[in-house]
Amino acid sequence: MLIPTRRLDNANFWDSQPLATQTPNGDESLYADLRASYSKGLPHTSLGEVVPAAFNALVNAITTGNQADFNAIPLGSRANGFGPRRGLVNPQNGLGIELIGPDPKHLAIPAAPTFVSKEIAAEIAENYWMALARDIHFADYNEDHPIIKEAVADLDRFGADFKGPKDASGRVTPQLLFRGTTLGEEKGPYMSQFLLQRCYLGPQEIDQRMRTVVSGKDYMVDLADWLSVQHGFSQEPDVVDPDLRYIRNGRDLGQWVHVDLLYQAYFNAMLILLNGGARVDAGNPYRAGGPILNEDPFGTLGNPHLQALLPEVARHALRAVWYQKWSVHRRLRPEVFAARLHLQKTGVKDYGIHAAVATDSSALDTVFAQYGTYLLPMGFPEGSPVHPAYGAGHATVAGACVTVLKAWFDVSQKITDLLDPGTRKRLAPVVPSSDGASLVPYQGLDKDDLTVGGELNKLAMNIGIGRNVAGVHWRSDHSASITLGEQVAIGVIRDYIGTFNEPFDQLFLQKFDGSFIKITKDGEQPQP
Repeated sequence: MLIPTRRLDNANFWDSQPLATQTPNGDESLYADLRASYSKGLPHTSLGEVVPAAFNALVNAITTGNQADFNAIPLGSRANGFGPRRGLVNPQNGLGIELIGPDPKHLAIPAAPTFVSKEIAAEIAENYWMALARDIHFADYNEDHPIIKEAVADLDRFGADFKGPKDASGRVTPQLLFRGTTLGEEKGPYMSQFLLQRCYLGPQEIDQRMRTVVSGKDYMVDLADWLSVQHGFSQEPDVVDPDLRYIRNGRDLGQWVHVDLLYQAYFNAMLILLNGGARVDAGNPYRAGGPILNEDPFGTLGNPHLQALLPEVARHALRAVWYQKWSVHRRLRPEVFAARLHLQKTGVKDYGIHAAVATDSSALDTVFAQYGTYLLPMGFPEGSPVHPAYGAGHATVAGACVTVLKAWFDVSQKITDLLDPGTRKRLAPVVPSSDGASLVPYQGLDKDDLTVGGELNKLAMNIGIGRNVAGVHWRSDHSASITLGEQVAIGVIRDYIGTFNEPFDQLFLQKFDGSFIKITKDGEQPQP
């Protein structure tokens, strides 16, 4: 019988795969004060350094996997915080196993930049500039804006140690500022069309305006507030803008990724593609000219199948990245690195942070002039979630869901080949108006060059790097995690190939690194 045989094939395939080699960066064992390790929610000293016994209890619980050991982890003292206590977020998730796709231990991400490296100095400098630019409209990312001009010049100083996108001459530019490095992201406006264009969820129109927060309101720039947050206590609520707006700047984008549903952005992108009549991938047997002649897809390889697959791979992606976060890397959040930097800059303790940011970056002087500290101005009152930085949950889910969409559809199509679901006219690229209340036509010279694949890559960037803009993640968290999510999605698709009655044996995909593969029951195969 087909299905039982395939079940055994899948189980044997993954059972035969070697476990991945995990490579933490070594910082955890290097520093007795655990300066480079994640510890939010645990007890801390007045310098914000974790109490070692509490950290050791956390590591012990993750190592043993015993519920009694998790229950014994000490949390931050109420004497050092106010408001509701926040629990550690799901450290047992990554310890589970999967029945579809790879297990968490089959996957790995590279070692994160070390605490004293110039690369992490470049990353925190970018975080500071992202915070300073939160209220600048993306359309104003140009040399005429003083913050953008200074950000470009400062990040350019880091040379090869800054891993953000650069132009053909190797320079950081306003057009590329705060973007990712995957194919197509460099074209068009900063925001993906999949976060702006309207779509229909059944009979309901979604115009993609969002409930955002007021401008100019940042958090955790006072050391006492910062320390309370590190002990794991909630803070004052955010201040909500009474008007709905399209995502026009970093503050709006940060708020989107603050409260979004796990697969929301990609589900809306799917609706835009389905509403717009996008062609399916060449491996889909129901495609025009395919082997299936007088049937339409539905529960297999049709719209309901795709609508269920996106949340499925999102859940798998979370398990994979949670293993990396808690069991392997335990990387500190940018808000903690910035506090170490503040204490070093003010002469309290020398943490050995690279001079490229500790003494040479103009970002710190600009922040100090505005806030009176060198702490990172945070977009969320509570700062980061109560789980480690590396990898990033949003970016891993983005990588998985976008990979599914790129494998499902013909990504070579232009955005202008799609149809508006209301007018049935071809889509025209748009950008938010100056106040974000409406959309206006995008007039860039590349307006007709935007492709489905490029805008899906950009969508993954918007969501993943949006968390950086809010201050809760690093650039390397994003870049490592989208490829982790990609591997999760490839593994899940691989397991489903051969489980249907239809002649379905492959899907084609252009990966985030630009290479072409086909996904078969034997895994991914290179394509010329």
